This record gives sequence, structure tokens and C-alpha cells, in this order.
Amino acid sequence: MINKLILGDNLEVLKKIERETVDLIYLDPPFFSNRNYEVIWGDEGEVRSFQDRWAGGIDHYIAWLRERVEQMHRILKPTGSIFLHCDWHADAYIRVEILDKIFGKNNFRNEIVWSYKTTLKASSHHLGRDHDTIFVYAKSKDFLIHPDQNDYPPSGNTLKRWGKYADADGFVSNKYFAGSASTIINTDDELKGFNINHGVPRDVWEITHLTGNNPEKIGYPTQKPFALLERIIKMASNEGDVVLDPFVGGGTTIAVADKLGRKWTGIDQSVQAIKVTELRLDRQRDLFSAPFIVQLHKYDYDTLRYQNAFEFESFIITHFGGIPQNKKGGDKGVDGKTADGTPIQVKRSDGIVRDVVDKFPTAAKRYDSALFDKNIATGKPVGYIIAFSFSKGAVEEVARLKLKENIIIKLVTVEEIVPVSKKPDITVEINEQSRDSKGVREIEFVAAGQSEAGIEFYSWDFEYSADKGFRASVIIDREGRQRHKLKAGVHHIAVKVVDNDGLENIEVIRLKVNGTVERTE
Repeated sequence: MINKLILGDNLEVLKKIERETVDLIYLDPPFFSNRNYEVIWGDEGEVRSFQDRWAGGIDHYIAWLRERVEQMHRILKPTGSIFLHCDWHADAYIRVEILDKIFGKNNFRNEIVWSYKTTLKASSHHLGRDHDTIFVYAKSKDFLIHPDQNDYPPSGNTLKRWGKYADADGFVSNKYFAGSASTIINTDDELKGFNINHGVPRDVWEITHLTGNNPEKIGYPTQKPFALLERIIKMASNEGDVVLDPFVGGGTTIAVADKLGRKWTGIDQSVQAIKVTELRLDRQRDLFSAPFIVQLHKYDYDTLRYQNAFEFESFIITHFGGIPQNKKGGDKGVDGKTADGTPIQVKRSDGIVRDVVDKFPTAAKRYDSALFDKNIATGKPVGYIIAFSFSKGAVEEVARLKLKENIIIKLVTVEEIVPVSKKPDITVEINEQSRDSKGVREIEFVAAGQSEAGIEFYSWDFEYSADKGFRASVIIDREGRQRHKLKAGVHHIAVKVVDNDGLENIEVIRLKVNGTVERTE
């Protein structure tokens, strides 16, 4: 399985996933709050989903969510489980009308209370509301559940306390350390839900909300803590298992699953949700990270046109509904076939000339002479040629072969198979703002992107390295304007622009800071 980020309606994507192939599903669907803050990213996909969701009150909301959970039940393995995150607005409806009916009351496992220690205060009408609910249901009695031994203390006399540790990327991990009660000073006793005497984790989890200048924060208001998803994924899956998040949002589930060595699929209708998650994954990648693909509504012409030829052949034949050869070299003019065996030739080029068409019948006959003769006799195409565009001469040769020799060849453009668009343009201006006595310069960077689809956001890497790739220092910048201080020396700054189709472009700036600030190419 290839890890995937998929832009689209999760109901339609879920329907295409093979049954019983997923080990763990965590979903944090938009809460039934009837508040406009549920539109977080603000792009077209999210707004459209928001409008559909609230069209008919609570009954409509439950129906909207139920049909998605039905698909999740179908794709879960018998050993799988689902963790559905919700709050007080609709938790009772979700449990009774959705989870009990789809998974069965007997497969209810836990109602986890995530207590997040907010500063919310009680009003004259209610107590302070500072927790969410996570319902846990199993697919069957054979479901997988095994809290990691590092997550809670064993029974006995050894006392272990919960400590919070941040790695170099700012991700927070929770670990216990041993020690006597008298030696533990100023520890962060999160997750006191663990029963120290019996070594059994409880269903009340105290994990602080992301507030203030927490290094995990990316600018997504309902972003969940790394520690929360880390605990769920460790508890309900093994390394190599498949984790699905059908409401990607800020991307925490996918970032945690990837870091913990799980396979994963993330789905969201928001371009920004998908692209921000991609940036988070890029930022934490190392030599051991598994590859992943991002599936958008449109594909960048330059990326397709100039990617590895063998990879392109496999990609476009599969999307055409055919079967690629899956072997490099020696294809003798045939790169794949349709379901009935008719040969397909792929040219990763524009303006395919007459000579290509002229030679194709020979390759098709050599590939399967019996099928070639049968297709001519029945008036069917003897083969397909896929390319970005065809010359006038190629089109005329197809017409001549059909008229004079009864040989039908179908010319198919890439854009007939997958939607193709141009990536956005980007320019960057620099303006020196100030300098101090030590020669440190404050520079203003102003990026301007252009795209027919419209610009979504910008992202910045102020320590860009071509070897490491783009690793965002600032993930979300909606205006394209940043200020940054630079010491004397040579600096590489990269800015990435993302448009409403999810297509992107990058500009790398090389600055030499000494007595002056000099932009060099």
C-alpha cells in the first residue's frame, strides 16, 4: 500500500476503498455546533461541505455522518477499531443513532474523556465545558488493543510519572520515568488517568490543549495535540498497520501515524488541509520515512510532462483504465493494454508526429496478431496512443489508415484522462527594514502568486537546503509577507505558493549579507 493524501469528498473516496483493509480509523468530524467557526480553512471545498452539512439541522447532520461511518465499518478489518471524536453538541445522537446501529451495542469498548484543561469558566447556565468525548467501537470481538508498555507503569512498587518531551521538530511525546515519590519534583503529571497501583490505563485522559506558543501549532484552530493521537495509534495498531483519517483537518493523525511507522490514508475536501498536511510530513521526514502521494483534482502539467517516463506510463495507463506493462525497456512499442488486451502506447511528449502513428500498427500486430486481426474485422481500435498533444500530420495519418486500410487507431490526450493545469507563478521582493550594531539585518519578504484558480496560501523555509528539500518554517501565510532577521553570511530562503487547485510553485532566494544585502542567483 502507498500512503496517500486524497483531496475529495470522503464518502466517494471511502466507497472506492477495498473492504476490510484498514486497521484503525480516527475521525474528528466537524462538530454540530451551528457556528461559522466550523469553516476553518475557508476554501471552496470546505465551505461547500459546511453548507451541505447544516442544511437540515441535527437529523441532516446525523444522516450525513452515518453514511460515511457505514463505509468505515465496511473497510475496517475484523481486528480493527474506530475512534470517533465529538463533543456535547451531538455525542448522544452519534452513539445511539450511528455507532450502536452500525457497529452494534456489544462492540462498544470505551467512552474516552479527553480533559484538556482549558481556561473556560462556568456561566450562570452551565459548568465549564473543558472536555471532548472519543467513542471507541470494535469491528468484532477479535479487535486489537494493546497499550504500549511505555505508556503505563506495571503493577508493583515502582512509581512512574508522566513526562512531556519535545523532539527537534517540536512534536511532543509522552513517556514515563521511574523514581520514588520523594525524588519527583515539578513533573508534568499529564494523563493522571493511569492507575499507578494496578497498571491499568483509565478512560479519562488529561492532555493539554495546544495554546500559546506551543511549537506544534500550525495555525489550525481545532488542531489536536500530537500526544493524543500518539496514544490512540499506539494503543490500537502495530507498526505497518493501516491508519485512516477521513477528516484530515490540521493533519495531526497523519503526521503521528507516519512518525510511528504506520501506513496511512488521509482524506479531506479542503485543498489547504491536504497541502498543510503535506508540508507537515515534509518537515518531519528522514531517511526512514515511507514515500507518499498527494492526489488532487488537477495535475500539474510540468510535473507530469517531465517526470520519470516509466512512472508516467504506469500512472496514465492506470488512470485510463488499462494495465501497464510494469517493466522497463524492451516493450517493442507497447506500454500496456486495455482490459480486453488491446495495446496501449504512451508518449510523454507534445506534438506527436505522423511517423509514430505510421509505425504503431506493426507494434500492435506483433503484440497480439490474433487480436489485431479480430479488431480490424469487427471495426474496433487496434490500439491507443496516449500523449500530451498530436500534430496535424499524426491526426491525418490516423484518418488515412482508417479510410485506406480499415485500421482504427485512437489518439488520446493526457487531459482527456486526467485534468491538467498549470502551476501558479510566483515572484518575491525583498526590502531591508533595519540592522543592529552586530550587523544583523531584518528583511521583509513579499511574495506574489498568480493563478487562474486563485491563491490559497504561502509557506516559507528560511533555512532552505536543496538536499533536504522544502521544510516549512512558516506553514501558513495567507498574505505572502514575512519579516526575518539574518546574520552576516549566505542564506537560502524558499517560499512556496499553493493555489485553489492544490498546485504549487517554489521560488528560492539566495542572499548574501555583509556590508549590504545582495540578492544573487
